[in-house]
Parts: sequence; C-alpha cells; structure tokens
Amino acid sequence: MTDTRLESSFAPAPPEAARPSPLDRILGIVTEVHAGEGVTAVLLALALFLLLMAYYIIKPVREALILLQPGGAEYKSWMGAAIALMLLVLVPAYSKLADRLPRNRLVVGVTLFFASHLVLFSIANLAGAGDSLWLALVFFVWVGIFNMMLVAQLWAFANDIYDQERGKRLFVIVGLGASFGAIAGGVVTSVLSRTLHNAHVLLVSAAALVCVAGLTQLIHRRANAALLRKPSERPAPEQHDTSSGFSLVLRHRYLTLIAAFSLIFTFVNTNGEYMLSKLIKAAAVLELPGGTSAEIGAFIGAKYNLLFTWVNVLSFVMQFVVVSRLVKRLGFRAAFLIFPAISLIDGVAVAIAPVLGVLFIGKIAENSTDYSLNNTLRHMLWLPTTRDMKYKAKQAVDAFFIRMGDVASAGWVVVATTVLPFGVRGFAITNIVLVGVWLWLGWAISRRLENMSEGVSGEAPAA
Repeated sequence: MTDTRLESSFAPAPPEAARPSPLDRILGIVTEVHAGEGVTAVLLALALFLLLMAYYIIKPVREALILLQPGGAEYKSWMGAAIALMLLVLVPAYSKLADRLPRNRLVVGVTLFFASHLVLFSIANLAGAGDSLWLALVFFVWVGIFNMMLVAQLWAFANDIYDQERGKRLFVIVGLGASFGAIAGGVVTSVLSRTLHNAHVLLVSAAALVCVAGLTQLIHRRANAALLRKPSERPAPEQHDTSSGFSLVLRHRYLTLIAAFSLIFTFVNTNGEYMLSKLIKAAAVLELPGGTSAEIGAFIGAKYNLLFTWVNVLSFVMQFVVVSRLVKRLGFRAAFLIFPAISLIDGVAVAIAPVLGVLFIGKIAENSTDYSLNNTLRHMLWLPTTRDMKYKAKQAVDAFFIRMGDVASAGWVVVATTVLPFGVRGFAITNIVLVGVWLWLGWAISRRLENMSEGVSGEAPAA
C-alpha cells in the first residue's frame, strides 16, 4: 500500500482531456487553464471558500462574547500574546502529527478536530455559559488559532497538489475562493444573527468545516487516481525530514527569509491599523463635538464599514482580473514588490500629511492589494519546497511568525506612546523604515525562488 506521506509534493492534476471543458474555458477568463485542470481548481477554491466563510461567521460571535465582559477591549489586546504562546506549543505538536500521517488523514483529521470544538462551544453556550469570562477568553484564543492553523494547512495542501507551473497559474482561482468566502461569511452572519442563537451559528460553521474535510479527501483521491493513470509522471519520493516546523525554518535560509518577511509585513500592516483607528476616532470627536458615545460609535462604525466595502470590492476585482495578468507580464519578482511599494508610498504620504483622508485611501490600496496579490504570491513561495516544509514550516510561518508581527506592533505601540510620545507621523516614519527592510527581504526571497525554480522541482532549499 502506497504511503501517501512520502509521495512527491507535485501530484499532477487529472489527465488532460483532448479539448478544454466548458468549465476550463470559463475559468480561462481569470487565468490560463489547461484542459482537465478546472475541476480540481474549483474544488480547492470551494474548500477555501467554506473555510473562510466559517471563520467570518464565528468572528462576530467571538467579538460579542469578549466585549460583553467588563474590560473586554483590554482583554482583546492581551490575547494576541496568549495566542502566540499557544502556537509555540501547537506548531511543534502539528509537526509531529504531520510526521505520522499521510496528507489526507492529516488535513481531514485536523479540520474535523476543530469542527468538534465548535460543537462543544455550542453546547457550552446553550448550557448558559455564554456570559462566562473564561469561555469568552478561551474562545477568543481558539478562534485566533483556528484562523491561523487551518488556513495555513489548506494552502499547504494546495501547494502539495500543484507543481510550480500549475500553481503559478491556478492559485489565482484558489484565491478567489478566499475572497468569496470572506464576503459570504459577512452576508451569512447578517442573515443568521436575526434568527439563530449564537450556539446554533457555531454549528453552521462546524458543518462548513465538515464539508471542507470532505472536499480535501475528494481532491486527494483525484490526485492519486491521476498518478495511477499516468505512473510515468510520478516523481521520485522525497526523503522524509522529521524536524519540527521551527527547526526547518531556522535551518533553511529561504524559509528564514519568508518567516522574517511575514513578521515584517504584518508589523507594518498592524501599525497602519493602529494609525487608522487613532485618526478615525479623532475625526469622530471633531465631527461630533459633545456627541454621545453611541453617536461617536456609529460614526466610527460607518467609517470602517466604508473601508471594508471598498477593500472587499477592490480585492475581489484585483483577484479576478489583475493578479494573474500582472504576474504573467511583470514576472514574480516585480509583482512581489508591488505591495511593499504601495506601503512605502502610503507611509511617506502620511508622514507628510498625517490626516484621515490620506491614510484612508492608502489603507484601501494596501489592504485590497494584500488580500489579493500579496495573499496569492506569498502562498506561491512554497511551491518549490518539500512536502515536510509545506506542512510543517508553513504552519510555523503562517501561524506563529505572522502572529508575532501583531505582537511586535502591540509592543511598539506601548513603547512609542509612553516612552517616545509618538503621534501618527512618528508611526508613519516607523513604517517607512520597516518597509525598507521588507523590500530587501522581498528581493532576496524572489531571487532565491528564481534560483530554485531553475533547478530540480521539489529540491529542498539550501541551508
């Protein structure tokens, strides 16, 4: 019996048909799709759609549970560090699990494991524990871990299904699933919150995760069936590495660069969110002198709703129309540096004119580019890596190091506002310096990626 854990990272898509199917031709509007590739791409996009929808359904429940507690806003700021500490334990545990299980059992098992927790949280809510501080804190931390680990795992699975050539073309379609899922989650939440108790809303998310598990099993079987039909395309098995995800990141220069890049770009983005919140609140107070807390809150909510609307629309349009064509025409390196270039322009503009209008437009440009172009490209970085790196090192990077970017920003806010008394302009200048580091990391990563792509597919990056 074949041990699928030791199969190559590059299981080919189903055999190409003589002619592209209607589905292949429709998807060709988004990116270049060869005959027979459409079904697997859509299944992966659907799995990511359901996963992101499940997250955005339970996210408002998380916010409601913790903000109902006295001092809830303060607890939220502290929970980021708690999530990072938990990931220090969970990422090595996940690595050990990845060593022992084939990819389908790993992905399906971990997804169902998280789904079972939603059932338990639902039961706790129905039992009257919804007002408990401890439940609110545990659920907040759990959602943070769920979002980081399951999304990283599903993208690792997508990297395992595709080789570099297919991944660079088809990840745009997979990414559309995430864009749709985020939008659908908000719509579904609006509908469900009017008719269902929070406990039942959690069960809807659990059902979505069960569907994700089923889809990944189906995709795995399709990939294995394709290998059986075309055994000549099966690459040689990789040598299994039992190192933990953190060890792999520290041992391989390419992975270390990706980890540093993930931390820095999250640091910059979270700094930007802090600046935006300061300027929106200041604008609310200026616009509504003597206004009640409810009126100020409504003003702030309206501003954020406008921001989210623009970001969601633009990120979808970019993912649908721009990303694939941009990568094809400019090449990966130039496309990879667009997001930090936009962040640099935004930082300079706010340093010159630290007003809401300037930062508001800049954050729309940054976030829409992040959720479309950057999100797709940073997952492409893992295409030439080994299977162990995809599942274990990617988990360490996408879960722990991205979270540490948030923690670093939170720490910097404390220092900059108490020791240095920085205003918005000071934070903008901080971001300019950080973006300089980010641009260097992006250039170094893309150079190594190009060198690896010219070598043997799937070869481990040099230490």
